[in-house]
Amino acid sequence: MNLGSNELTVLDRSTKQTFAVDGDGEVRWYYLRWNQHIFEQLDNGHILLFNKIKSGDEKYNMLVETDYIGRVYRQFSFDKTLGKSYAGEGVSLVHHDVVEKPNGNWLLTVHDGSKYVEDTIAELDPNTGKIVKVIDFKKIFPESMYKNSKIKANDNTSSGLGLMDWLHINTISYDDKTGNILLSARNQDMIWSMNYQTNKINWIFSSKPESQWASSFRKYLLKPSLGTKYPGGQHGAYILNEENNKLNVLLYDNNIVVTNGDKKQSGKFSAATEYQIDTKQKTIKQVWSYGKNLGKKNFTEVIGYTQRLDNGNTLINFGFKNKGKKE
Repeated sequence: MNLGSNELTVLDRSTKQTFAVDGDGEVRWYYLRWNQHIFEQLDNGHILLFNKIKSGDEKYNMLVETDYIGRVYRQFSFDKTLGKSYAGEGVSLVHHDVVEKPNGNWLLTVHDGSKYVEDTIAELDPNTGKIVKVIDFKKIFPESMYKNSKIKANDNTSSGLGLMDWLHINTISYDDKTGNILLSARNQDMIWSMNYQTNKINWIFSSKPESQWASSFRKYLLKPSLGTKYPGGQHGAYILNEENNKLNVLLYDNNIVVTNGDKKQSGKFSAATEYQIDTKQKTIKQVWSYGKNLGKKNFTEVIGYTQRLDNGNTLINFGFKNKGKKE
């Protein structure tokens, strides 16, 4: 977050007020309304946040374009998803991430109104309020991945409705140069890249054995070098840079097995990890990581983020330590 010549660090808690601190940890800005997950600074200097239409609403349902002094420019109601009424009271229809495309449209992680949640992305034109594209990952990945899934959405977010959270997309990163998007799916312990225009998959990084993938997907699987750890329950995967078929990606590895992941190391630590992917050879190697030496005291089964700063340092948020009992 940049205010004039000052840089502040924004802390966006799951369902609380968003606030920002300076280098000494002093609070310098805060947002009075409760906000869920979303904080995106747009090219025009405004910010996107996700509020409730009414404070008593069970779910967060209002995407708001505002500025740092609270002036509202645009807001969009999400009482319905993709034109459908949604019965899942308590389930927020936009969740986790929003990213701005070069054309000014916004990519959103959304629900599609079915019993399967957090497995769809949609492109919203903020000038018209229209959804101009939808990608439903039930139509991209093998049917067995969601129909055979036993993962249910947390009762606190699905009101005990038994909604299926087989994928749980928690990040979109858009590459302006290639038109590719990088996505993170916590509940598959998986990240993958695809071309946004064609929906063609470029590669998949997952510890799920090749033999358990449909044959048509095996050509996309990255082969890790020795010492490269598979992520588990990860958050915040985004593109650092790409040059000469070498793509560097940074993510926060919660390191907890949800469906795949590294079972031998699961639960022992969490870490910020950088990978380099050879997109031509379909290989991946871990080039930097921090957190393993901190051990279990910094392990976070959910939540967390990492960011590469302009000075080359890496900011890491070990969120939800000791089940949220330790800040």
